Amino acid sequence: MLSAYCKLEIFVPESHLEAVRAALLSVDAGHIGAYDGCLSYAPVTSCWRPLPGTSPYLGRVGELCTAPELKVEVTCRTDALERTIAAVKKVHPYEEPVINAIPLLATGLGE
Repeated sequence: MLSAYCKLEIFVPESHLEAVRAALLSVDAGHIGAYDGCLSYAPVTSCWRPLPGTSPYLGRVGELCTAPELKVEVTCRTDALERTIAAVKKVHPYEEPVINAIPLLATGLGE
């Protein structure tokens, strides 16, 4: 049986970490037991190619772009997933932000 939680992986430029963190806190993502605002982040290198018709935050249409980003990981309740993703998208600078939602089999919360 799946737990009531999922893990989000959010790729974001470092310049927008605090906005994403505030958005997650505003919808109670990262609430673990008697703690809130719990998340982790680490530097990664990402690459993408903007296709015709896009207006990229970074890079040029038709050219492969590589840039440093942060990978933010946070848990959220599955029943709050849609509003959590919506909150992140409001503050994320990308047209198509990468936000992966991964169902969790269990957490350290005794589930």
